[in-house]
Amino acid sequence: PPVMLVELLFQAACVSLFLSSGQGRVYPARKKPASFAVERRRVGPHVCFPGSGSRCCPGWMLSPGSGKCTLPLCSFGCGGGSCIAPNLCMCPDGEQGITCPEPPGTCGEYGCDLSCNHGGCQQVARVCPIGFSMAETVNGIRCTDIDECWSAACEGTCVNTEGGFACECGAGWELSADRRSCQDMDECQATPCQHRCENSVGSYRCSCRPGYHLHRNQHSCV
Repeated sequence: PPVMLVELLFQAACVSLFLSSGQGRVYPARKKPASFAVERRRVGPHVCFPGSGSRCCPGWMLSPGSGKCTLPLCSFGCGGGSCIAPNLCMCPDGEQGITCPEPPGTCGEYGCDLSCNHGGCQQVARVCPIGFSMAETVNGIRCTDIDECWSAACEGTCVNTEGGFACECGAGWELSADRRSCQDMDECQATPCQHRCENSVGSYRCSCRPGYHLHRNQHSCV
């Protein structure tokens, strides 16, 4: 029995020596297929299933700028925040979460429309162009023209236009530089009279030189 014990101890020492001598050896790791490596470099860091229709890993999509899988997707949308990682939003208040709460009252009186963003939707307040108001009809929300002539300060006549208004003046008057008030037009600048022209407020009068009298058309001299 003591001999057998010595033999077993000797064998154990040999096995230990063999294992310790092999610890410094470095075995090469298994290489990924060359096509996968090329695809990964081309499409970006988050590439799955190379060669198939969906190259990007779940939660990622191709970035329009680089064409690589670097654009994260947030399934629930980030509202006013931004998607910084798959289903992780950075909100305007600095908090992070799977989505961002909408601040109260951002949609105004007429509610919101949904606008698509990358990986989700955000609410956008409905607005109308300047000069139009929003009205709810049986067919939905419509933008209708505002009649500014109810409040416009035109000295002459107000004419409502689509999205605005225009002021007009009567005969013998013209719009001032402010486009609202009227000023007298000097009709004599257009030389309507054969001999002499005298401008008056809102009108003018023709006269003739000595030895002539004014024709009944009030412009020619006879």
